[in-house]
Amino acid sequence: MGSQSKAKTIFLLISMVGWLIVGAALMYLFPLMANGLVHSDLTGLWMKNLTLHGYKPQLGLLGGGAALVLTVAGNAIWYQKFEGKL
Repeated sequence: MGSQSKAKTIFLLISMVGWLIVGAALMYLFPLMANGLVHSDLTGLWMKNLTLHGYKPQLGLLGGGAALVLTVAGNAIWYQKFEGKL
């Protein structure tokens, strides 16, 4: 079995968490995207009900956007500095 450094293992775990947060933000933003892409009475009602009960798509945009920027920047730095790629 191959071996890798502890630093690379930690980097991969942190990167995985970053991508999971980005994915979760996309799932949270799905109602907003569906309403924007295929606006109908049903998606309008869906958005109205969600907003009445505390749905705030800004949380997904800000949190997911920040996670995306940090994850991509971290990956770029890692692969450029430690892997010699990019």
